[in-house]
Amino acid sequence: MATPKQIWEQQQLQMQRVKNSGVIVSNETPMKDDKEEEMAKSALALFRAKEEEIERKKMEVRDKVESYMGRVEEATRRLADIREELDALIDPMRKEIGFLRKKIDTVNRELKPLGQSCQKKEREYKEALDAFNDKNKEKTQLVGKLMELVSESERLRMKKLEELSKSIETLG
Repeated sequence: MATPKQIWEQQQLQMQRVKNSGVIVSNETPMKDDKEEEMAKSALALFRAKEEEIERKKMEVRDKVESYMGRVEEATRRLADIREELDALIDPMRKEIGFLRKKIDTVNRELKPLGQSCQKKEREYKEALDAFNDKNKEKTQLVGKLMELVSESERLRMKKLEELSKSIETLG
């Protein structure tokens, strides 16, 4: 499996290829539609792989949070059982009971901000993902527009060259 650095480098290389696909240097022929389509498919595949990686990591974090919440709930149940056993002992263990109750209250107070933090981070993730998708869509549209403009410019130049060539032929 590729490391995050390798994925990033592949993504940068792919982005450079897409950027260069619309550029035409003199003395070179423009790239064929097949090559452009292949590059677009490759860029799309790379984007989908990144999306899947993000989704996989999101699920991992969610699973970890759920696992932690399950352990906390189990710990809470065990502590409640312990509290009941201690309550049955009454006097000899009164100090320990008070200590455990305070500890449980502390843990409960700590759980609330953790849950809120998880929800906040999930919202932030969704917002960041939406922003990423919007920018990527905008980039794709801009690249398409650039390719259209370059093609149109090339067509107009070729037409002008043909007209000039005909003009020269009529002179000679």
